[in-house]
Amino acid sequence: MAQENDIVLIYYEDQPAGFARIEAISPDVKKDWYHVKMLLLQVPLQTVTWILRDVYINGEEFTMGGNRLRLEKIEAPPEEEPEPSGQSREEQQQQEEQSPESRSEGEAKVVSFRDRQPKKDK
Repeated sequence: MAQENDIVLIYYEDQPAGFARIEAISPDVKKDWYHVKMLLLQVPLQTVTWILRDVYINGEEFTMGGNRLRLEKIEAPPEEEPEPSGQSREEQQQQEEQSPESRSEGEAKVVSFRDRQPKKDK
């Protein structure tokens, strides 16, 4: 079931219509129904509260005002693992220290923000 702080994609008549973040889920007086407060991620920002059954929060289709709707929880795609380059750690460090002009196109240098902070005088 989608929970608070989850991002959901709202489908309207089987078409993706927009994203929302679930702000709060609180029980309704009726069993298995909930007040779902969502922040619609659009300009301007807007909050709505829908009264939904638990199965609707889980992604089952429902109707509102005669229109078919569905919520789909969004998961961030997994980060791709970099392919092993076959270089030793020392070779990688030497390549990182090269000037940007001598690097191959598409290669990027990772810079730590900690290294870029001004040094404090003691």
